[in-house]
Amino acid sequence: MIHDEITEFAAALPPMGALMGLDLGTKTIGVAVTDGLRSVATPLETVKRKKFTLDADRLAAIVANRTITGIVLGLPRNMDGSEGPRCQSTRAFARNLAQRIDLPIGFWDERLSTVAAERALLEADTSRARRAEVIDHVAASFILQGALDRLRVLRMT
Repeated sequence: MIHDEITEFAAALPPMGALMGLDLGTKTIGVAVTDGLRSVATPLETVKRKKFTLDADRLAAIVANRTITGIVLGLPRNMDGSEGPRCQSTRAFARNLAQRIDLPIGFWDERLSTVAAERALLEADTSRARRAEVIDHVAASFILQGALDRLRVLRMT
């Protein structure tokens, strides 16, 4: 179940349960998770991409181990809001993932999430080597936190 609109995604989710956020790159997948109450996004790990089946197996293991109830996938729109080749690749990944993991998948605009993550890591005085190591899953937590904040507002209305 893939949902373009966050409102449709929210309607497809159970009232409680952890979510997983993904920052999909060509070489890595940043992974972040929430607690069962969906209060805060926490960076988890960076998956080094190999083949889709291996990547999907790793994500499925995280889903199973953390009892994930939905997946938020960062959608890399262009700065003008249009969708380019990276968006097409992300949508294809979502379609393939939906065939392997039976959970609601929602997209969240990820523009500037990596910039925000980089800024946060710089403010924390993180070394260049450490930043390179964690940037993807920190960016995933920014994506997931943005979606969480929106979901919280939707619940109140």
